[in-house]
Amino acid sequence: MNRLFLTLALVALAVGTVSAADEKPAAKTPTHPASAATMPDHGMSTPDGIKWGPPPAVFTQTAQFAVLAGNPMAAGQYVVRLKMPDGYKIMPHWHPTTENITVISGTFHFATGDKFDDTKGAVMPAGTFGFVGPHMNHYAWAEGETIVQVHGTGPFKLTYVNPADDPSKSATAHQ
Repeated sequence: MNRLFLTLALVALAVGTVSAADEKPAAKTPTHPASAATMPDHGMSTPDGIKWGPPPAVFTQTAQFAVLAGNPMAAGQYVVRLKMPDGYKIMPHWHPTTENITVISGTFHFATGDKFDDTKGAVMPAGTFGFVGPHMNHYAWAEGETIVQVHGTGPFKLTYVNPADDPSKSATAHQ
């Protein structure tokens, strides 16, 4: 009986030592990608404190854009918001990384495919979360003024299925 108790006590001590040893390096060694080291330890963006500006050139310039965390054009995690007027369209495109979308306000419509068709797709009311994997062709449009939050791993890149739809390559931005 004493031998069984001693064996159990040694096993418990060994497991506790291994667990404690596993925890100590995790506290000293960052478990995040190296690019996360440039992210602050914490932050907050209140609705009235968000600084809106013009969106990147790949978006029609009637929208507004805000970077909440990270740098979407660099390697690492980022969080951005896009504020779109009623009827705003984002023509069929794809990204090399997963795009995560949360609808903050308004109604966002989302569909997959190579051709814009506003009779297809999903309705995403405020509070909805969705994501689309790398290289999947998709498009979207806003119903009413709509704000979406997008987060992912940069660098952010948007490639239009039809290059003529890319506002950065055209004299007149598409809406």
